[in-house]
Amino acid sequence: MKKVFLFFALIAVFVGQAQILEPVKWSTSVNKISATEYELVATATIDAGWHLYSQNVPEDGPIPTSFAFEGNANYLKKGNTVEGEGHTIQDPIFEMKITYFEKKADFKQRIKLKGKTPFQVKGTVEFMVCDDSRCLPPTEVDLVFNVK
Repeated sequence: MKKVFLFFALIAVFVGQAQILEPVKWSTSVNKISATEYELVATATIDAGWHLYSQNVPEDGPIPTSFAFEGNANYLKKGNTVEGEGHTIQDPIFEMKITYFEKKADFKQRIKLKGKTPFQVKGTVEFMVCDDSRCLPPTEVDLVFNVK
């Protein structure tokens, strides 16, 4: 009986240690700019102590945040995805100037509509986050924008 109890106690300890960290939650919204132009907004909510890297990171640095949008016949992309203002620091780990975001970051992509029918824009975001002691591997998350 003691061995069975010990076995389950050890399993509980290992399962408790194997929690998955998800310090960034993504949400989407759509802003109407004009009758034919909309802005897709991807918002990252970042847990305290973590930072999300910019789209513009020097070579040999961390993985930059990047967006990919599935093409479809309902819209055309206008320009590149723009990001809000982050914090630029001399990073001691990567030994370079890096821009990152804390708490919240908005990324915006403008599109031009080809018609008036509601549709979805599907995309993905790849990103990397770090805290003061570790970095998580790059993560990819699916995004859906409802254009009405």
